[in-house]
Amino acid sequence: MSALQHRQAALRSLGETEWDLLVVGGGITGAGVCREAARRGWRVALIEQRDFAWGTSSRSSKLVHGGLRYLKQGRFHLTLESVRERQRLMQQAPELIEPQSFAIAHAPGRKPGRRLLGLALTIYDRMAGRASHAYADRAAAAWLVPGWASAGMTGATLYRDAKTDDARLVQRVLAEARRDGALALNYLRAEGLMCEGAQVCGLELRDAESGATLAVRARCVVNATGVWADALRAQVAAKPMMRPLRGSHLIVPHWKLPLAQSISLMHPRDGRPVFFYPWEGATLIGTTDLDHRGDLAQEPSITPPEAQYLLEAVNDQFPALALTEADVMSCYAGVRPVVDDGSGKPSEAAREHVVINESGLVTVCGGKLTTFRTMAQQALQLAAPRVGNAFERDEAPVFAPAATLDVRLDRALRHRLAARWGFDAARCAATARRDEFDCVPGTTTRWLEVRIAAEQEAVVHLDDLLLRRTRLGLLTPGGGLEHAPRLRAACQAPLGWTDARWDDEVARYRRVLAAHYRLPGQGAHR
Repeated sequence: MSALQHRQAALRSLGETEWDLLVVGGGITGAGVCREAARRGWRVALIEQRDFAWGTSSRSSKLVHGGLRYLKQGRFHLTLESVRERQRLMQQAPELIEPQSFAIAHAPGRKPGRRLLGLALTIYDRMAGRASHAYADRAAAAWLVPGWASAGMTGATLYRDAKTDDARLVQRVLAEARRDGALALNYLRAEGLMCEGAQVCGLELRDAESGATLAVRARCVVNATGVWADALRAQVAAKPMMRPLRGSHLIVPHWKLPLAQSISLMHPRDGRPVFFYPWEGATLIGTTDLDHRGDLAQEPSITPPEAQYLLEAVNDQFPALALTEADVMSCYAGVRPVVDDGSGKPSEAAREHVVINESGLVTVCGGKLTTFRTMAQQALQLAAPRVGNAFERDEAPVFAPAATLDVRLDRALRHRLAARWGFDAARCAATARRDEFDCVPGTTTRWLEVRIAAEQEAVVHLDDLLLRRTRLGLLTPGGGLEHAPRLRAACQAPLGWTDARWDDEVARYRRVLAAHYRLPGQGAHR
């Protein structure tokens, strides 16, 4: 069955079933709700108006962290919850959620001071149940991070958090949900709520590809649409509650900024936390934190002042590098779904999540990537009376153990395949030709990942494949199109694309790259 035929069959099933739960939103929050419902045996379907993880969940800082800075704000409960969920995820999927060492330089007059940071990290470590921070004098710090020369640096504090590929995390969670019977469809837009009396009983949907409409009934609808949550809520509630905040990031080749540690700092201009760390064979620099005034229907983009702000942070720590925009390989911007608490500065806005029931529409919004499981369970707790199912919060794992892979494969390859496909990794690996284990030049992405995504991961457009199923759009100067012939050979047939469709998709992808994933003026190729 081709990808198109599989999608058509899924659409028929969606329209023919009365669901216990219909989840709107295919980011990490919606995926978490779908997974938690499916493992409990609920009939659950998830729909996403664009692509899975298209919004915030492919544009985050890629960190699965406990929120160290929330301690400064006195949000101890949020930090404790985040630290515990971080530890849980690292234990369940260590191949996908990996530890990352962080280092913060100290200098006279620069915040945070060594003692204050040490106290905060002692609390942080106790919450996690393990000690992981230490102090390094100037000489030790220079050995750990060659070229590190922050002005007046006297030493550095080291601690540990975790990192991931956020879009792959969404795919893994959805795969677990599907294995338990869930249905998940992308490019399916919620046009409006269906109601009986004053209570929500389903959704009117439109297929973005064909334009066809269908009505889907459900005992409960969960609104997990992130920054778009108020649009759906407007039909049952008058007061908006979201404050969209934009966070932008730069990616530079690893050889431009070679790091094993993540360097964290308070930006010299405004005291906001900024970091840069190794990710997917490159170095990621982030993040800004600004009120997003743009149209939420349009893909967000970095602005020139944001790019300069991030480069300024790097050059503060590594002045000899003199990093410029010419060194930037790619960039991206995401909009955080923060609940408006009336704070003045964006960086001071609360990151706690909210779960509410409004006339049968359960909305879950705000929060952090790290805490998606607890958010999902709270949403189901509200939904359960409408569904008619008993519900108790529990500690059951999100992820099944990753499959055991052939020991003849090298360790790095086994680790990567397990990270991408978890319980299904052995089956996927068994289909590989030998040359499909090779890396796409200049990246750690394997050619097998491209083909499996095209065949099995609901790719509808080329940007789905190159920006979210894989990260080639971010990790190569040409966004992957420098390998167009092999990409075409791997994905055109499984996707059922004609030659004309391939050409259209390439043209569309170039526009997306130039407008949203390259600095202004760089275009899709250099």
